[in-house]
Amino acid sequence: MPKVISVQALQRLPLYLQYLKTLPDAANISARALGAALGFGEIQVRKDLASVSDGGRPKVGYVVAQLRHDIACALGYDNVNDAVLVGAGRLGRALMSYEGFSDYGLNIVAAFDADPAACGQDDSGKQVFPLEKLPDLCRRMKIEIGIVTVPARAAQGVCELLCESGIRAVWNFAPAHVTVPAGVLLKNENMAASLAVLSQHLAAEDSLSSDSEKEKAT
Repeated sequence: MPKVISVQALQRLPLYLQYLKTLPDAANISARALGAALGFGEIQVRKDLASVSDGGRPKVGYVVAQLRHDIACALGYDNVNDAVLVGAGRLGRALMSYEGFSDYGLNIVAAFDADPAACGQDDSGKQVFPLEKLPDLCRRMKIEIGIVTVPARAAQGVCELLCESGIRAVWNFAPAHVTVPAGVLLKNENMAASLAVLSQHLAAEDSLSSDSEKEKAT
């Protein structure tokens, strides 16, 4: 029976993998060392790794190459998942051109757009098709992942079209709240929320710095 991996662990595993890629294959690493390198607690790292690998040894740790392999398999990076993208604007085209997705088992096979002027071959060599061709291509190629990079007003309609076309997972970059049917996974990338966190952090740092300067002045 496959081990259950928590959502929180799934969010940390790619960080572990990214760090492990900087280490020699034959090196050994412990949960404590991995946690220290990334700012995570040893117990949390140990639990995360136990959910994806049986390769850890007392006082030895994990062989880096094997642990990388185990994490990649657990994340599905060893299986290529085809995807379609809807919205061939600047963000959409940037994602289409990003070659790093192949390292994570994602292959954007084509894009779609409602604007005829956006259709044709992209600079990445991938084709942008009229939106009405999406259902046929998704069903014919058995595509299960849809990436949404359209304006907010069009996001819900695009999600509905993707789901009707057999998509089982939606990666939404549109700045809009969307809903999908039961059984379809929705992952929102909220850039506005991330920017708000960064801005709040900078404001707090500026406030602390200002208070410190006032204390020195007095």
